[in-house]
Amino acid sequence: MTDEYFMKMALKEAERAFEEDEVPVGAVVVINNKIISRGYNMVEKLKDPTAHAEIIALTSAFNSIGSKYLPDATLYVTVEPCLMCAGALHWSKVGKIVWGATDVKNGHHIYTDDRNPFHPKTQVLTGLLAEEAAALMKAFFKQKR
Repeated sequence: MTDEYFMKMALKEAERAFEEDEVPVGAVVVINNKIISRGYNMVEKLKDPTAHAEIIALTSAFNSIGSKYLPDATLYVTVEPCLMCAGALHWSKVGKIVWGATDVKNGHHIYTDDRNPFHPKTQVLTGLLAEEAAALMKAFFKQKR
């Protein structure tokens, strides 16, 4: 299993969000090459501004393994985490974060002056399947206009 494979699984979650008229962001949490949780944006469905793909996937992962920390996990998410999600990822001590497209309007980077908001031991990989993730976002917002 590769990072690209798991990012494709996150993209499938983003497509679910798109189909449900949610901003198309998807996430999966992986430990030992096994997906232990999945999530996609459910903000509108749940009427909850914190129901981002990352938060849904993290909460499910915590419940799955019975821990509040995920040092052996990798989170794959289709779009750069926002500041709220970056904070949740920091506190979860997730081992690795992989995201696709940069979020130029709401990504954590616009608030952090290029400082790393994640746990110091967290590895970060960006830009994986970014074009696919960005295309899904553009299609979603194009239909909204």
